[in-house]
Amino acid sequence: MNHPRIILKDSTMREGLDVPGVSLDLRQKRSLLEMLAQTGIQEVEIIAPGHFARDHEAIKNIVAPKLPLQYAGLIYGNGPAWKEQLTMAEEFLDRVDILIPLSELRPPADRSEKKVLTGEVLDFALKSFDNVGIGFPHATQADPEFVLAMCRESANRGAKRITIYDTNGSALPWDVSDLIRQVRQETEIEICFHAHNDLGMATANAVSSIRAGAHCLDVTVNGLGDRAGNASLEQVAVVLYRLGYNHGIRLDLLRDLSQMVAAMTLVPVSKLAPVVGDFVFQHKSPSHLQTPELFEPFDPALIRATRSMDNK
Repeated sequence: MNHPRIILKDSTMREGLDVPGVSLDLRQKRSLLEMLAQTGIQEVEIIAPGHFARDHEAIKNIVAPKLPLQYAGLIYGNGPAWKEQLTMAEEFLDRVDILIPLSELRPPADRSEKKVLTGEVLDFALKSFDNVGIGFPHATQADPEFVLAMCRESANRGAKRITIYDTNGSALPWDVSDLIRQVRQETEIEICFHAHNDLGMATANAVSSIRAGAHCLDVTVNGLGDRAGNASLEQVAVVLYRLGYNHGIRLDLLRDLSQMVAAMTLVPVSKLAPVVGDFVFQHKSPSHLQTPELFEPFDPALIRATRSMDNK
């Protein structure tokens, strides 16, 4: 089956740095960008909305010389400095995503005010950037009709991408499919999905969104991210490959990338981790090795791993 190319947008340098105790120096950030580019990532999120000034200052020291990457950043549309930040972003970023939280518990509380703010921020951003996206935190917990109305408004005002956030990781795959399918029916612009793993559903939700019509996913190496993390680049890339989707990721480099990030962040990869864990291709039963395809979801050679027998 032929599928459109999927964009896997890496957020390790944004969400990954929300892991307690994790920080990267400039040399590590540059090395990570180089490895991501080598692995086939096309777009990286390198500015966090809550640390815009800090991240912006660091960017100038890591983005040159230019790698074959598109640099993206997030800006809170409901923040006090969004105009200033959008002006600063022109210096280094290729694209921006404006965040408008849909929860009534985050300002502005009134739905009509959120709609007006969305139009105002998009109008301003599109004066400087051709590629402006709109992101909706809490979208999977909001009233679906309101989500769809905000998506229509964003598309009509010129947004090039809509990102649906499962901010607290509570969505289930069938709910994600239903919501993405409805958004797809409302607009023809690109849809991205941002999954959190608080209930262990990040990979399933990410893949479900693609099956329902999304063409972009936020992912992180080793699933790093706020709280329980985000959708794992390694898991998502392999699952989509098995389903016949083209994403341009070099699967043979996933283990190297995973180990590199684990060493940089000092957050170890579980031996039971899907795809890149040490135990994925270790067997205790000799019968497994007679017909390994019955016990393994893919050939270990795909990711440059080897099958082994545990005789202990």
